[in-house]
Amino acid sequence: MEFVRLDGERLTLVFALETGGEADCIYLGARLPGGEDLAMLAATTARGRHESQPDVPPVPGLLPEGKAGWSGTPAVRLSERREDTCVQCATDFRLVAWEQYPDELVLTFYDELLGVDIEQSWRIGASGMVCTEASITNGGGRRLVLDRLSALALPIPHRFTRLTSFTGRWAGEMQEHSRPIAPEGFARTSVAGKPGFAGGNWLILEDPSSGEVLGAHLAWSGDHDTRIDPDMVGSADGRAVLQMGASWDGGEVDLGHEAGYRTPVAMLALAADRSALAQVFHARAILPDRKDWRPRKVHLNSWEALGFNLAESALMRLAEDAASLGIERFVLDDGWFGGRRDDRSSLGDWFVSPDVFPNGLGPLIARVHDLGMDFGLWVEPEMVSPDSDLYRRHPDWCLHTPGRERPAMRGQLALDMAREDVREYLFGRLDALLRENAVAYLKWDHNRDLFPSAPRQTEGFYALLDALRAAHPQVEIESCSSGGGRIDFGVLARTHRVWPSDNNDAIERLRIIPAWSQFLPLEVLGSHVGPSPNPITGRRLSMDFRAKVAVFGHMGVEADPARMSEKERECLAAHIALYKQWRGVLHEGQLHRLAHPDPNVTGMMVTHEGRALALAAQTAFSPVFDAAPLRLAGLDPDARYRVALPDPWPAKARHYLATPDRWREGLTLSGTALMTQGLALPLTHPETAWLIALERLPG
Repeated sequence: MEFVRLDGERLTLVFALETGGEADCIYLGARLPGGEDLAMLAATTARGRHESQPDVPPVPGLLPEGKAGWSGTPAVRLSERREDTCVQCATDFRLVAWEQYPDELVLTFYDELLGVDIEQSWRIGASGMVCTEASITNGGGRRLVLDRLSALALPIPHRFTRLTSFTGRWAGEMQEHSRPIAPEGFARTSVAGKPGFAGGNWLILEDPSSGEVLGAHLAWSGDHDTRIDPDMVGSADGRAVLQMGASWDGGEVDLGHEAGYRTPVAMLALAADRSALAQVFHARAILPDRKDWRPRKVHLNSWEALGFNLAESALMRLAEDAASLGIERFVLDDGWFGGRRDDRSSLGDWFVSPDVFPNGLGPLIARVHDLGMDFGLWVEPEMVSPDSDLYRRHPDWCLHTPGRERPAMRGQLALDMAREDVREYLFGRLDALLRENAVAYLKWDHNRDLFPSAPRQTEGFYALLDALRAAHPQVEIESCSSGGGRIDFGVLARTHRVWPSDNNDAIERLRIIPAWSQFLPLEVLGSHVGPSPNPITGRRLSMDFRAKVAVFGHMGVEADPARMSEKERECLAAHIALYKQWRGVLHEGQLHRLAHPDPNVTGMMVTHEGRALALAAQTAFSPVFDAAPLRLAGLDPDARYRVALPDPWPAKARHYLATPDRWREGLTLSGTALMTQGLALPLTHPETAWLIALERLPG
């Protein structure tokens, strides 16, 4: 047995490696001293055999298998083709080699009987993010099929006993649930060809005694399988095992001789609390060319204003209204192409509609540019309408089972992205649109589940995105899938932002944005001011409340300024100006979750280079007149800060400020006072929100 350690800036992983045997992670925690005796560390966690175990207790380790009496899910499952059937193979992978680098450990396992090897990589990034992946190669000549291979298999340290997972639906994404890991464990498999609304590939494990957390995510835009198997019967050493990997239908991954498969990357982050966990996940290295991004422009999307009722004159009027508010990007949504006058036709016909734009998009784009904005366009490339020229020419290009019906969803079918001719057509049309028109941004939608099953669909989607980005690196791309149906670090490695939810009701967003921002930085989360009443919830909310909530993200507007009152337009314009003033902090800084005893108060705060902006929002009627002070976070305890409440203030709550002039001019307080005593803000009435601005004073 040999012991190997991998060190990040703040954490250490210790592996126990036995040639011809197993590989295990025996320590995952705070960084150990340089001279730590790893054999002694292993001895402190070793357990003697008990009465209800095999004679040699199994070690599930980093590659659990259904052998030697372990009762959990195997990390690898293989079948062999024999005539017209597949027979499951018994596997016995043994560790045969490993290579260690400064920030990476590569393990090689081999099944001698099958002639198959598996390679695992464990590496620690600069932010402390642990990334794991695995690959498998068939060198034995058998006709094998891969049914399962986990990107991550981790025996969970015993101190993590609670699990936070997420569920959801359309317009109700990322609903948080917390419970003990044992005895039920966790199992979630997506079947829609994408991560979906259920949030199963985002998990947080917690040590209740210390607040320490371990976050996990599979960076994959297709189906996933995530599970935690507790060892309640004690078949091994009592540790639960976390596994994450891509999921597919049986027979889809054929491992012919010398053929192989590589998993997506799984991501792990260890942190002292959930704010610190967010900061590890927010390390921006995974975002494409993040250091070169320009300030995140304020959007106006045409959908809520015009829907399918598009005309050049109406769009130019909308663009003029948008510019008057300070909007910086005008996005033309659905309805601009082919015969698309409703949602039942023309997907796939990516040609500018001469009925709507007899002179092409040029005049509209020119007017948008004259108004000081750039231009964005909605597309849904992976879909096709049965009523489209593309489908009539190539009915075989959609996902289908030969001889069976082709059930639609939202009146559309999905293209087979594994086909090279499909990708070539889509690249040709999108490339032409971007070359012929000054388009700065694509809103890339995906409004349908993938059925029947879609082998290599995600790889085809990635290939198209990669080719388009290589040809047009200056174009920003948003990933949308009926809102938050396809959000993961796999797609974010190729795009610039995501649409967290089709629901832009500000009260709903006060749950949705904090949940997504546990993992994703604010600059990639589209955060728009919607109309009132809201088209999904029917709720009526003040412009002040809607706008303040929208500041915390990548701000935009999803409403028609012409339907707003003059006072609402003034309020919105003031908040857009505030967003521009503070977006450098919001999109470069560190996010902190602010705790408050009232569960209906949401607090968020971002600190960056001596400046900070916080949001405090109340969604219900407080049971007390005087809400508890909001305690801030992330400040230098010894520094002094000027604290102010930027205008505009909420109309009703402003009357309850004791010294409004002081709040407007700014109070000077230490970081210690602000984090200990906090700020007594009027947070009694529902739909009240405050922005809090802080500037560190010199000296």
